[in-house]
Amino acid sequence: MSQLHPKNKRVATGWRAVTQLIHERFQTLDQPLFWLISGLFLVSLVAIYSASHDDPARFYAHLRNLAMSAVLMLLLSQIPSSQMQRLAIPLFSLGVLLLLAVEVAGETSKGATRWLNLGITRIQPSEMMKIAMPLMLAWLVHRRERMNTASDWLLACGLLAIPVALILKQPDLGTAILVAASGFFVLYLAGLPWRLLSIGFGLLALLIVLLLIFGDYACQPGLDWPGLREYQRQRVCTLLDPMRDPLGKGFHTLQSMIAIGSGGLVGKGWLQGTQTQLDFIPERATDFIFAGFAEEFGFVGSAVLIGLYLGIVGRGLWIALGAPTAFARLLAGSVSLTLFTYAFVNLGMVSGILPVVGVPLPFMSYGGTAMVTLGVGLGIVFSVARDRSQVTQGFSLQG
Repeated sequence: MSQLHPKNKRVATGWRAVTQLIHERFQTLDQPLFWLISGLFLVSLVAIYSASHDDPARFYAHLRNLAMSAVLMLLLSQIPSSQMQRLAIPLFSLGVLLLLAVEVAGETSKGATRWLNLGITRIQPSEMMKIAMPLMLAWLVHRRERMNTASDWLLACGLLAIPVALILKQPDLGTAILVAASGFFVLYLAGLPWRLLSIGFGLLALLIVLLLIFGDYACQPGLDWPGLREYQRQRVCTLLDPMRDPLGKGFHTLQSMIAIGSGGLVGKGWLQGTQTQLDFIPERATDFIFAGFAEEFGFVGSAVLIGLYLGIVGRGLWIALGAPTAFARLLAGSVSLTLFTYAFVNLGMVSGILPVVGVPLPFMSYGGTAMVTLGVGLGIVFSVARDRSQVTQGFSLQG
């Protein structure tokens, strides 16, 4: 019987060691969450290929971004969530400093100053705050032991308000909403008083009622809205009446709604969507990718996609409930609900029930920055799940 050459034997031994290590790391992942995310990745590739099959480079770039996101999830899943507390203050402080640097020396593109040129690369500091904000507030709540005083809540609200205000000034309403949501969810899970919540929701309801009643007057040309840019005002007015400017500001929303409605029950078939393939849907591979997907796969395909999102969010919240520390619970819960916010806002704006604010559909929309942020967030959830399982196993061994 022939024997392997010593060099080949070493290669075979090394390969077995690598595969064994990958297998061990895979076993530590939360399996339901892993398979839900894998399903979403698969659906994403199908949708992106349809939306950009005339540009293969975009499809392969999306595949690369998904792979990068998966690697980040795997790496972060191996870091104990307790170690992440050390990153809270440095990461938050760095994020705020970079946002201030954008104000002083940021690069402007399409009327927005959101980027910072570091020489070797260009970064968007506001994306960092989607992770730094929940990290910081979860650390604060953990240290303050459930926020027992009014000064604790004021400090938390102040920490939330500073980066949100800087991001709104760029202006970047979509990112500001997501950063604010990530911090709000931490405070909500920490026990934000119902009195404050009722005041906030009451003011929001009042604003919606006033818009519905006085929308025609408020949308007259030349009328300024305090705190909003003109294009942001136009987006709200387009939501109230897309037919106000059907070939201009309402074009995105109307074409998207036509595509979704024409999909029917089972859709027109993969690569057969007329609105998508004839390029009637603007940004069909990025913010409005759901419109093309719904046209080609119909209500059934849309329900499957939404089910995947709800499954991931639900599993993340289940993991958060059993987290070993308050910090891990708040962090995993906030990340999971922020993912829900991503999906809810995008689906809402594409279907015409929310203003267009430039929020991507998680893991579906083309783009590397959001993909990295989401990968880091879900890597944190995997880390909390790993800590939870280790604690459970420890109790079982003691029993």
